Amino acid sequence: MASSPALKNGAWLVLVTQLPDEANARMRILRMLEAMGCGILRDSVFVLPDGPPARQGLPKLGEHISANGGSYHLLNVHSDEAQTAEFSRLFNRDSRYIDLIKTLESLRAGFGVTDPTSISRTVIKLKREFEAISSLDFFPSASRERAEKALGAAQSDVRKLLFPQTTDSSTTQRISARARYFRRVWVTRNPMWADRLASAWLIRRFIDAEGTVLWGERGQPVPDTAVSFGFEGANFCNTATQVTYEALIEAFSLKDPALKRIAGIIHALDIGGTPVPEAAGVESLLQGAQRRAPDEKSLLAETEKTFDLLYDAYFEQPSG
Repeated sequence: MASSPALKNGAWLVLVTQLPDEANARMRILRMLEAMGCGILRDSVFVLPDGPPARQGLPKLGEHISANGGSYHLLNVHSDEAQTAEFSRLFNRDSRYIDLIKTLESLRAGFGVTDPTSISRTVIKLKREFEAISSLDFFPSASRERAEKALGAAQSDVRKLLFPQTTDSSTTQRISARARYFRRVWVTRNPMWADRLASAWLIRRFIDAEGTVLWGERGQPVPDTAVSFGFEGANFCNTATQVTYEALIEAFSLKDPALKRIAGIIHALDIGGTPVPEAAGVESLLQGAQRRAPDEKSLLAETEKTFDLLYDAYFEQPSG
């Protein structure tokens, strides 16, 4: 992010307010000010570096304040070097970057112990947190650079955990998929998240409709007659470039475009990468199902409905 114009020429917008008396209205306005990244000069006096976002956002917020029974004045202020330095300290985000770095460092204690999918989910959340902080970081610092490097390193290391193979094993998996898969027992491991849940749905809907899906814990042996999926060493697992759901699609030569669109969402939720707009909504649905479901069987049943709806939304009837 480029330095703010205020750092160069001492230009600021100062919002002087009389906030509404009604508590809910006050709270909404304070949250809006926080979301804009405003610095607090004193009670009911807020400041932002002068620039297009502030020029667009603060007048609209002032109108909202007036419409809810308050009042405001929006002032253009030019500060000298000392005052600019004092104002800029109001926007110091170092503590938040340092907390993020500490969280990333603590995750490393789980490498090789905690399921890589769980670590990946946390790193994805931390990436979103970094983006939220940096979007309001008007005066980027060394702490931001350290956080960005730490996040990049964590993403790289987690990817190695998720994709331990140095080459793409999809060809091997595709060859093994030529065997008969009917009424089989399919076994994966906890925790149950996007890739494993979507893979279970894919198996039951498009690969082995009369198959049985079971969940086990890390290190629990898989029965010799079962088909394993979704973890390192399983019959079907992540490859050098794919999550298990994608590997299953390729192994069983499933050409349906709707399944491939869902694959993009699952890839984004499990390991990040290219953003997919629908991913946030699917994530909320899966998280809600996790909270409500009393056991694995119930969770699978509820999330299957989510993937059924996605498939119906993406499915295109053959022309002609």
